[in-house]
Amino acid sequence: MQRVTLGKSDLSLSRLVYGVWRLADGDDQSTATVRAKIDACMEQGISSFDHADIYGDYECERLFGEALKEAPNLRDSMELVSKCDIALISDKYPGRRVKYYDTSAAYINKSVDNSLRHLHTDHLDLLLIHRPDPFMDAAETGAALDNLVASGKVKHVGVSNFGVWDWKLLQQHMSNPLVVNQIEMSLLHRDPFTDGTLSAMQLDNISAMAWSPLGGGSLFSGSAAADRLQPIFQRLESEQGVSSDLVALAWLLSHPAQILPVIGTNNINRIKSVSKALEVELDRETWFELLTAAAGHEVP
Repeated sequence: MQRVTLGKSDLSLSRLVYGVWRLADGDDQSTATVRAKIDACMEQGISSFDHADIYGDYECERLFGEALKEAPNLRDSMELVSKCDIALISDKYPGRRVKYYDTSAAYINKSVDNSLRHLHTDHLDLLLIHRPDPFMDAAETGAALDNLVASGKVKHVGVSNFGVWDWKLLQQHMSNPLVVNQIEMSLLHRDPFTDGTLSAMQLDNISAMAWSPLGGGSLFSGSAAADRLQPIFQRLESEQGVSSDLVALAWLLSHPAQILPVIGTNNINRIKSVSKALEVELDRETWFELLTAAAGHEVP
């Protein structure tokens, strides 16, 4: 499995990252099932796991952590990513009146401590601020992130869903570099490629992680883009023997910015085959052919 070093840090992640946000879905949430998904990833070299405190109504980290509790040796072979600052309305927090963002030092510190406890680990390899907070005190937030790195509870820090001015403001108040920005990118969500976001990230040595890299499934059915893409997917399947989802992942993987797609499937068989996306070959013209079909018009 290819690996990507984030920014100018010493942290590398597997080129494909497994996102655990669906871990609490379905009837079978057993530790054995969670372990099977972890093993399916690790056997392919997918060693990086993307969490957030809120996933599964605050349950996914705990479920994943139970597997680590039973097999603590796994921790040394993986990278744990988590996110915080979204405060959900939940039965676990009955006093909340509204969903909101909280980037205060107290909230971030409590969230990290909860994540460490749930995951049965003493550190996160990477902590991300989950959403830009319009009420953020950048000096307070930046100091909190720096202090977490200094404490050893967090090794590296980054952001998620941030625009260029959001991350520049936060970075101005930090001594540690922001090494990653996790944003929505797919054939259906192409704006970062043309609105300056991906270019600015490369200028600032911020690596790109892509959430919802398959467009929530709308790339393959139920959309006009899916209808336009289908003939190209079928041709590539015939030529290379790869499924449509792997082609869509390869579209991101082939970009020179070394984008890291976050794979969210809860299907064990799909997990087992996802690394084949790295074997798909897309030349420049085919990359633009997919872009054009998804957009529904040629480039200017």
